[in-house]
Amino acid sequence: MTALDSGVPVSLPPRRPRRFGAKEVQQAATAAGASVLGVAALFAVTPLSGALGFVIVAYVGFLAVYGVVAARADGELAARDRLARVMVATAALATFIPLLFVLGYVLTKGLEALSASFFSETLEAVGPLDPATTGGARHALIGTLEQVAIATVLSVPLGVMTAVYINEYGGQLARIVRFLVDAMSGIPSIVAGLFIFTFWVLQLGRGFSGMAAGLALAVLMLPTVTRTSEEMLKLVPGGLREASLALGAPEWRTVMRVVLPAARTGLITAVVLGIARVAGETAPLLLTAFGSDSVNTDPLNEPQSALPLFIYQQIRNPGEAPIARAWTGALVLVVMVLALFTLARVLGTGRRKATDG
Repeated sequence: MTALDSGVPVSLPPRRPRRFGAKEVQQAATAAGASVLGVAALFAVTPLSGALGFVIVAYVGFLAVYGVVAARADGELAARDRLARVMVATAALATFIPLLFVLGYVLTKGLEALSASFFSETLEAVGPLDPATTGGARHALIGTLEQVAIATVLSVPLGVMTAVYINEYGGQLARIVRFLVDAMSGIPSIVAGLFIFTFWVLQLGRGFSGMAAGLALAVLMLPTVTRTSEEMLKLVPGGLREASLALGAPEWRTVMRVVLPAARTGLITAVVLGIARVAGETAPLLLTAFGSDSVNTDPLNEPQSALPLFIYQQIRNPGEAPIARAWTGALVLVVMVLALFTLARVLGTGRRKATDG
């Protein structure tokens, strides 16, 4: 009599999907070859034509043939699992390949005018006939750093405090605040620029400046910091709050001394994501910073340049040299944003490992 016949519960090992081994690779290669040959014969005897159509029909045929081969070899359940894997991998590849082409194209075009002078010189004395390696974006890099710093100083405290209120206190008002934050996340960037242009530049008469640009970027950065900080605060175990309250600590001290330190890495991730969100914005800067060819370190007075504005203004100029400088500026901007997202990813991974541990 077996354990199942005696009624004794049996602990079976968990069923895990099999990885692609030599057998699975051989099945996939066989199915792909059969599909390509079959579709080639079909296109030869029918009016069907076109490379895109060939690829689509061949892929559908590959899925059909591979599903039949896998089902006959290992059963229907394994065939479904492998087909799902193939389709998910195809979707990921279809997303990654265009991104890879874009990054490769920007890298190829941007290296043409990349030199040390790009980071140390400005466009103040550059003429229309000067080569692409003459002049640089020092003024734009300084403007970007100052404007993003202003946006960070303004939006991070407000975003974190709003996230604390939504997650730790709750209530009807918290639901309304969360709805407003979600609505702000969908606001086009040009709307933020128009708002600051109307209020700061026109109504207050402060003129175009880096401060106006920083205010517009802060409006865009605030919902990103708030929503990401809220999600990070949710990862803090509730037992920490309960232990602090059980020891007699008031709620505000529990938030300050227990919750926020526990979510420190996640909050840093929220800040980095917010900075990456606004670092490449151009539309609001057109209405606030306005742009300049010289260095302006005072964000409160006079127009100020930024790297997105530098790219936009160079594209508008005729000639090959300005276009080459624009591609170099785009390369630098892409590298900056990728570095920020990579940093956020690393910090987020560290936060999850600490939480799981």
